[in-house]
Amino acid sequence: MTQPLTYRDAGVDIDAGDALVERIKPLARRTLRPEVMAGIGGFGALCGLPVRYREPVLVSGTDGVGTKLKLAFELGAHDTVGIDLVAMSVNDILVQGAEPLFFLDYFACGKLDVDVAAAVVGGIAAGCEQAGCALIGGETAEMPGMYADGEYDLAGFAVGVVEKSEILDGHSIAPGDVVIGIGSSGPHSNGYSLIRRIVRDSGADLDAAFAGSTLGRALMTPTTIYVKPLLALRKQVTVKGMAHITGGGITGNLPRILGDGLSARLRAGSWQRAPVFDWLQAQGRVADDEMHRVFNCGIGMCVVVAASEVDDALGALKVAGLQAWAIGSIERAAPGEARTVIA
Repeated sequence: MTQPLTYRDAGVDIDAGDALVERIKPLARRTLRPEVMAGIGGFGALCGLPVRYREPVLVSGTDGVGTKLKLAFELGAHDTVGIDLVAMSVNDILVQGAEPLFFLDYFACGKLDVDVAAAVVGGIAAGCEQAGCALIGGETAEMPGMYADGEYDLAGFAVGVVEKSEILDGHSIAPGDVVIGIGSSGPHSNGYSLIRRIVRDSGADLDAAFAGSTLGRALMTPTTIYVKPLLALRKQVTVKGMAHITGGGITGNLPRILGDGLSARLRAGSWQRAPVFDWLQAQGRVADDEMHRVFNCGIGMCVVVAASEVDDALGALKVAGLQAWAIGSIERAAPGEARTVIA
């Protein structure tokens, strides 16, 4: 007589999912904010708005980690991709002036490995702590046949709040303002399809020594989370606009905060970039223009301030532990001119 089938026979282990929830509850608990009313374990998470806001506006963002995950699988490095996941969303809503309130994640795999999933969520919790937001829920989906063995996918969702009168949209940016570039930790989470192609074509050993660590670790360095220092910066100087340098690089993202008739002229070589960018450019024979539209090339965030406030801004960023440089200025755009010029 045929034995009755169970969900586990079909490839879904409910007990493993329950074990994961118990493993991650303490991680999520460390991220809680006073506004959180109910977190992990319910059908939905409840969060109030901070009482200090008079006209609160909610700002939301979502993103993933992309093919950087392929390197994580190859290296067995699952502890930092969660930081990347949080960073990509909270940095996006930050540029509109938002303070991140809470974060939810979506983890999907073919077969749930509780240890791997717990390592990923540990990174997510660490990223939430860096950003000052609460990890209040998420979803773990075990879907046999959807993913290769040992692989998973990630998505993240952040919600923040900003005072209506303090929304950043770049409307006050004017000719003569200065662009401050804030250093990145590496490629962050962008351009990894090209990075993996360069690694493959060059035959590079990811375990080889590189810049005091290994090439693999250099490529897996998690995305910088700029939330706390840049929210603090807004209290010290008048920030006119911020641009998160993600997919599309500097030349693709900085124009997003510039009004019609304006362009940014940046000075090539006015900032430092991590050695991994030099390695990628040399090994892949990547042209400068392509580097600037694929990678952040050492600048993870751009901030626009009046020329009179540049020194104060640079000083505050230095105290916050960030590398920052005055890398260019805002000009009137000539007809047909690119919105961002690096020369």
